[in-house]
Amino acid sequence: MSRCANEYVGVIVVSGDEKTQSKVEQAKGKVKEAAGRTVGNERLEAEGRAEQAKGDARQAKEKIKDVFKH
Repeated sequence: MSRCANEYVGVIVVSGDEKTQSKVEQAKGKVKEAAGRTVGNERLEAEGRAEQAKGDARQAKEKIKDVFKH
């Protein structure tokens, strides 16, 4: 079952918009974490948390870039 969850959230977003990518990474991370928790897969849960953190970092980077644009 966890393999199926991996396949579902393994979608690659081809977008040049970093803000969109950060939101997608955060959402994918939440789905992975929830799927891991549901099936009792600690590795999948950890991957989800890591992906959310990656999205958070990307979002923070974009906010900093926006500050220097104005």
